[in-house]
Amino acid sequence: MISMPLPQIKERIIKKTGLTEEQLNQKIKAKLQKLSGLISEEGAAHIIANELGVKLFDIGEKLQIKNILPGMRNVDVIGKVLQKYELREFQTEKHSGKVSNMLIGDETGTVRVVMWHKQAELINQLKEGDVVKIRGGYIRDNNRRYEIHLSEMSKLIINPPGVKVEVKPYEPPAAVRKKIAEIQEDDANVEILATIVQVFDINFFEVCPQCNKRIRLREEGFVCPSHGKVEPNYNYVLNLYLDDGSDNIRVVFWRQQAEELLGMDNFQILTFKDDPTKFEPIKTELLGHIVKISGRANKNQNFDRIELIASKVDKSPDPDEEIKKLKEEADRVVAEEEETPEEEPEEEPEPEEESEEEKEESEQEPEDTEEAKAEPEIKQEKPQPAMQKKVKQEPKVDDDLENLDLDKELEDIE
Repeated sequence: MISMPLPQIKERIIKKTGLTEEQLNQKIKAKLQKLSGLISEEGAAHIIANELGVKLFDIGEKLQIKNILPGMRNVDVIGKVLQKYELREFQTEKHSGKVSNMLIGDETGTVRVVMWHKQAELINQLKEGDVVKIRGGYIRDNNRRYEIHLSEMSKLIINPPGVKVEVKPYEPPAAVRKKIAEIQEDDANVEILATIVQVFDINFFEVCPQCNKRIRLREEGFVCPSHGKVEPNYNYVLNLYLDDGSDNIRVVFWRQQAEELLGMDNFQILTFKDDPTKFEPIKTELLGHIVKISGRANKNQNFDRIELIASKVDKSPDPDEEIKKLKEEADRVVAEEEETPEEEPEEEPEPEEESEEEKEESEQEPEDTEEAKAEPEIKQEKPQPAMQKKVKQEPKVDDDLENLDLDKELEDIE
């Protein structure tokens, strides 16, 4: 069942029937009394809508973005492309294919559009500012963020004749400042201020020079599925650890973010591919630097840990701005403590004498548990005085899919 909020159900019934809000509330109340304990208020409103012939969801209905709800299927949406992202290929145990996404907007809001397989290739025909009409999309809830997904049966029309879209001014949501220890795996836009404590070598991978897709070496050379045998270009990813005193975290910097962090262009970074030793002094120089990073949290299933995928890099945070933020946070904590009434301390009960069985159990050696097993440390190639905490073993980066849970995403397509 589609989870439509009660106010929207009422609004649609009133709009299509001419009932007043008071009349509709009376009908809902009567239905609840008749079916006491069996349905919710939303369920009663759904029944009344059906009895009155009101379709809450019309097949093929053009939706405004603000009215998108998880569970909707076969919907039509029109919007303007605000941002587009590169096409990616993926391979999991159950699936393989392509995926791309873009951000579109209308006069009511913005939404992410995810395109799969053949639909994903349409991203190469799009540019920011294009108007798109989506037919037959379905809506999914991704960590409380609604998305429009396009399956093989969906249709994407680029710049349909006579269609114009007024776009609500788009302002990317501000990142939420957190301590590293406070980051949750569903944090989509979080900001940290931390010190670089460990830097790894840059990982390079081959891509097609025409479509920027990942390519691999075959017997005949590097082959792109779309453009055949090609001379590859190279993209790259940089991994490092940040520590803010509360914890440390692995942060992933893809090409653009790596260039921002290093203050280098593509040509300069590619020199490290053939001679990695040239990167050693830069790794050492980065250690101990305080940086401000915004990005999204990602759960690395292989290592059962939360990581941060960087989206914005500030290598020279403004000290005055950071002092202001610290003062605001301190004032907030003080205000919360003042509002919380002090509780009288409870008297501690006198300790009870242990039974013979409890004494025997306490004298036994504890069993080994998974939590008690120490994780291996990363071997340091050089002494790094800034490193104060042990970090978990660094996985080899062999793909550019950012550890997406693609099997889960593909469930609705099959």
